[in-house]
Amino acid sequence: MTAAPARIALCLSASFSVLTLSSPAKAQEAEAERESEIVVTGEGLRQAPSISAYAITELEREEIVASASGRIEDVLENIAGFQQFRRSDSRSSNPSAQGVTLRALGGNATSRALVLLDGVPIADPFFGYIPLSSISPDTLSRVRVTRGGGSGPFGSGALAGTIELQSADAATLGPVSASLLVNDREETEASAALASNLGGGFGVITGRWDRGQGFFTTPEGQRVPATARAAFDSWQVGVRAVAPLSDTVELQARGSVFNDARALRFEGADSTSEGQDASLRIVSRGEWEIDALGYVQARNFSNVVISSTRFVRVLDQRNTPSTGLGGKFEVRPPIDEAHTIRIGVDYRRADGELQEEAYSAFTGALRERRRAGGTNSNLGIFLEDDWQIGPLLLTGGLRADYTSISDGFFRAENASGAIVNETIATDRSDWALSWRAGAVFYATRRLDLRAAAYTGLRLPTLNELYRPFVVFPVVTQANAALENERLEGFELGLSWQPVNPVVLTLTAFDNRVENAIANVTLAPNLRQRQNLPAIDAQGIEGALAIRLGEVSLDASFAYTDALVAGEGTSLALDGNRPPQTPNFAATATLAWKPAEGWRIAGTLRHVGAQFEDDQETDRLPPATTFDVFAEAPLFGDLNLIVRGENLLDEEIVTRNSRGAIDLGAPRTVWVGLRLGY
Repeated sequence: MTAAPARIALCLSASFSVLTLSSPAKAQEAEAERESEIVVTGEGLRQAPSISAYAITELEREEIVASASGRIEDVLENIAGFQQFRRSDSRSSNPSAQGVTLRALGGNATSRALVLLDGVPIADPFFGYIPLSSISPDTLSRVRVTRGGGSGPFGSGALAGTIELQSADAATLGPVSASLLVNDREETEASAALASNLGGGFGVITGRWDRGQGFFTTPEGQRVPATARAAFDSWQVGVRAVAPLSDTVELQARGSVFNDARALRFEGADSTSEGQDASLRIVSRGEWEIDALGYVQARNFSNVVISSTRFVRVLDQRNTPSTGLGGKFEVRPPIDEAHTIRIGVDYRRADGELQEEAYSAFTGALRERRRAGGTNSNLGIFLEDDWQIGPLLLTGGLRADYTSISDGFFRAENASGAIVNETIATDRSDWALSWRAGAVFYATRRLDLRAAAYTGLRLPTLNELYRPFVVFPVVTQANAALENERLEGFELGLSWQPVNPVVLTLTAFDNRVENAIANVTLAPNLRQRQNLPAIDAQGIEGALAIRLGEVSLDASFAYTDALVAGEGTSLALDGNRPPQTPNFAATATLAWKPAEGWRIAGTLRHVGAQFEDDQETDRLPPATTFDVFAEAPLFGDLNLIVRGENLLDEEIVTRNSRGAIDLGAPRTVWVGLRLGY
């Protein structure tokens, strides 16, 4: 990883020379001709009217770049109801545990929410986790979160909802922007962006490098000589270009490379995730609106497991290469002014193979070589119509998905090459029909009433189907017979603006995930991934936004009664709460902008108690944290940044396995400089 800064510096330096070839005279000439140039956006098609029928939360750039940790998960946690599998952030967790969900529909480490970056799904093809460390908030212009099943044009992964991340354009980032911060543990965070208009379009190059010794996730009373800090070292470089093909058509291209190395609990327990992503998109905003997208992902993951009793290597997940590819084609024909019709098809294919070796904790000798993998694919066809009738908007959509699970296997060989365990999974495929419908009634200029119902679909990941794992002494078996998860739900909501500075939104919902995949306890030291009959989640979400001159308040809460329907499992789970799922979460940010370039904000966040396991034996206590962010101009475009994470130094328990505890980030103070942005 020591070569990472050099790589980033080389890429940025070369790119800067390309982007700044124009002389000042040419820049002035371009400015004079700007009004006659074709304007490109770098975004997809305009939002369909149906967006107002569902529970939507949007974060603008000012909020995105003002998080205390500078991590995208911290930004998203300002939306109550957003949930990672564990409370750890992307510096101190195992990457494969970074699943995200909404509405307390968690229970395992795979994402039940679909995460899109500029329209492209970014989940890992093998594990289904989100590579959070590869997303720099500084490069984003907007975040939109849609709660509830997305059976329409979003794709089959939008079981609990959709999180859409939109990259900032050249005008937003400016020609040169950068930041450099250091914290009280001497860890650093550095980022930079170079942007320029290129003909009628623009180009952007971004880079980020985070590194540090980390903190002890193990409580002081449980540490041993082999205990290690959660050290991290990650970097990311991205390139994005947008060019007009005509006055209504633009071409968008993006590519990114990232590498993330971390340590977890013990010396030698190192993990690495890496990826190379590329996408090409054509957007036409003519009379016939068209969005055509294609993408490819190349990912890998490695992980070394250290025995928690003898503190030696017992497992080397040395290689997990995987590939994701897919695309979407959507067309909106000009049928009628009152109707917005969306017709399209999308496709996603994921394949990968686990390669790992197990070693004896006593002799260090090789015990087993294991291989596991397969191919999953999903082809979807969708049709959606939004119909505006005066103050009433009606929306409805149908989606048909052809899902395929093939070439699945698990094989374990002993040190001499003899097979000791083998599973050859049966290929299977099926069609599934999903739908969604909603209505919005604009009752008054200040009051909107809405209702929606929907279904959704998620395929099990290759990891869930074929990869067993051990967290000593508990063995979790894979299950090649897992079925697709299905969601059914409905919600009622309102948006009320009693006076200009105040906006209040409320949503009541009832969601049910049938065939929910969970790690089910079979015996004290044995679990298996199984399809539960269902997870039922009913609750209420609310948000309040107040703007009073220089002062603003943004608050949200989510109360969810989530229960497992567990009849038919080896041990009864009926009525238990899904693992890692709080009943209540709330967040509030009070901000003050006394002058241009200034921002002072404090964020209070509370997460209720959770259980580690399906048997509700290991409890994670509630946690309340307080963060601050302050920005003040120094001179020109250079600003001073001060950030404080968990200033009350709350003990955040992120894992509790029979009393063996992991902790989240302690009090951390950052100081640094920001140019531009």
